[in-house]
Amino acid sequence: MADALFADAFGDLEDNAVLSDIANITMGQSPAGTSYNEEGVGTVFYQGRGEFGWRYPTQRLFTTEPKRMAKAGDVLMSVRAPVGDLNLAYEDCCIGRGLAAISCDYPSYCLYLMRSLSKKLDAYNGEGTVFGSINGKALKGLEIALPGIDDIATFEAMVAPIDAQIRCNETESRSLSQLRDALLPKLMSGEIDVSKVDLTQLNNHLAD
Repeated sequence: MADALFADAFGDLEDNAVLSDIANITMGQSPAGTSYNEEGVGTVFYQGRGEFGWRYPTQRLFTTEPKRMAKAGDVLMSVRAPVGDLNLAYEDCCIGRGLAAISCDYPSYCLYLMRSLSKKLDAYNGEGTVFGSINGKALKGLEIALPGIDDIATFEAMVAPIDAQIRCNETESRSLSQLRDALLPKLMSGEIDVSKVDLTQLNNHLAD
């Protein structure tokens, strides 16, 4: 829906600017491998698109020596094959050299702008090399069709509530996953006894 709104609002514009005219771009840098851990010590670390999900990446690695950071809500873009895959940072995080963080004063506009550039970014996949990539200079200089600030603000006002609801759904899903992970071992070990739970009442409650 939001992609269609973006296309309707800005699809007829011609290129008149470059990405760095509207966005701040941070190229990732990997910390020392000895700083990595999976125990949740330090800062969340995303190496590349391997952790990407539908909208937000999955936490797997952490680092005690973060180098380049992305802020919650920044667009995360794969800068190595396949170039152009996108996610959003759920939390402040360290980004490795397989990613770039892209942000501007209008977060939803920034996301759908980057999504609209998929064909241009795809040109960097395998262009003259076995594995595609894009460097910071090329990314900052990527040509875009930049509308007026008033039009950007109008689009942001329409789409930001949709993105906010998606984030709320993600937060709820993560909370439920954490609750499941905490309860399941206790249920399996018998630490929590459910033998006396009245399933009839439970089924009636769920049916209401």
